[in-house]
Amino acid sequence: MLIRFTLNGDPVEVALKAADRLLIDVLREDLRMTGTKHGCGIGSCGTCTVILDGEPIASCLQLAALVDGCEIRTIEGLADAGRLHAVQQAFVNKAALQCGICTPGHVLAACALLDKHPHPTDEEIRTSADSVYCRCTGYQRILDAYREAARLLGAATR
Repeated sequence: MLIRFTLNGDPVEVALKAADRLLIDVLREDLRMTGTKHGCGIGSCGTCTVILDGEPIASCLQLAALVDGCEIRTIEGLADAGRLHAVQQAFVNKAALQCGICTPGHVLAACALLDKHPHPTDEEIRTSADSVYCRCTGYQRILDAYREAARLLGAATR
């Protein structure tokens, strides 16, 4: 089965060997987008989060065959010409990085939220951050990074 979709702004074509292949496996194995991490495998931890047509999803639950014609953004698609995306920079600025397993999922969850709600409430931030499990932090730095990202994105549009 041949699928075509847009990955980080570029058209891609993948020949699926089996119709039951998961998106995370296609991204990591076929397309070498290894920033998307394997976590729990049941869609609970959020480490495999990618943005599919503007929505954060667990790529470990998504059948690759169903993304034909869709737009997907992974952590590899955020930086532009060597410059970190504002959300990535916010995570660096606020030291919201520990072991790095959950970081791509958190960054993409934050991007998805801020794309829809440039000035999120604390409740919206907490809900988004809660979608990705971090084993290393108490989340305060991650919440601070969301707020910093909103500030940086707001400053960039002025």
